[in-house]
Amino acid sequence: MQTNLEKPIIGITTGDLNGIGLEVIIKTFSDNRMLELCTPVIFASNKVINYYRRITPEHTFNFTSTKDMTKLNPKQINIFNCWEDEVPLQPGVLTEAGGKYAIRSLMVATQCLKDGELDGLVTAPIHKSNTNMPDFPYTGHTPYFKEKFGAKDVVMLLFNGNFRVALVTEHIPIAKVAAAITKEAILSKLAILKETLIKDFGIDKPKIAVLGLNPHAGDEGLIGNEELTIIKPVIDQQRQAGNLTFGPYSADSFFARDTYSEFHAILAMYHDQGLVAFKTIAQGEGVNYTAGLPVIRTSPDHGTAFNIAGKNLADPASFREAVYQCIDLINQRGEYAANTANPMRRGRIEKERDHD
Repeated sequence: MQTNLEKPIIGITTGDLNGIGLEVIIKTFSDNRMLELCTPVIFASNKVINYYRRITPEHTFNFTSTKDMTKLNPKQINIFNCWEDEVPLQPGVLTEAGGKYAIRSLMVATQCLKDGELDGLVTAPIHKSNTNMPDFPYTGHTPYFKEKFGAKDVVMLLFNGNFRVALVTEHIPIAKVAAAITKEAILSKLAILKETLIKDFGIDKPKIAVLGLNPHAGDEGLIGNEELTIIKPVIDQQRQAGNLTFGPYSADSFFARDTYSEFHAILAMYHDQGLVAFKTIAQGEGVNYTAGLPVIRTSPDHGTAFNIAGKNLADPASFREAVYQCIDLINQRGEYAANTANPMRRGRIEKERDHD
């Protein structure tokens, strides 16, 4: 869809209607400079948007309303009306309606993305307790996009600048993590991670660190043997194939000693192992990216934050960064495609990098 002369069209989903999603969306796009970078399309309803505009009165948020993706206004915020219903809004409260319309927004936006009517998508946070329903039997956005776009596998990747943390397992109980750590799973995640670092982040020779599963990376088998029997053999295989893959590292000392700064990305074995450190270091400005899809989807690295919803306290920094990075990823992937199609152009760029 995008040409060199056009701004990318970025879809925005509401997230849980009672969370902070709409508040950070309004705060982000009340800055008119955002319209110089993209054409935003928020999948919601005028009534919901107007409700949250009253909660953030100091922010000027003007929009145009449409039900036709061919009639977007590139100079304004576009609200694509997904419903006309009167939705009961209760900021800070987990309700069935809050989840139902969050999924409506997500599904309509995803279909537009799949149909090529959007260049990228930024999703506001949903809550798993009120979105797990017959029409949405998923534990979150990542498995939904995996199925919707027919991807064999995807990687949940959080990043802030050059600090990138990917996960082997995502939203599963700790009791099930060890069984899910297999050679096949690690190899698949590493392959996707390497590809996205090259294609989406412009890193020609990615250097990837792999964390262990057990405390002290197993202490040579004294505290578990997954490192010796599963993780290290995969790393050795990767090294023999010429990939810059290192580890397994003990997670605590790896982050505490700043070792992470030596790598382009880190592959953690499970959710909290990687994301506790990431969110501490990123300080609220991280971005969640679904790697392995044929499309670009980002989101902020925070949740629905019901405790501050409706109080005009939400910080839009992470959401704003998710929009910026969605745009950058679209441009980077386009640049990669152009270079791949024209090897002479790619060679010239690499020479320029070497000269710099």
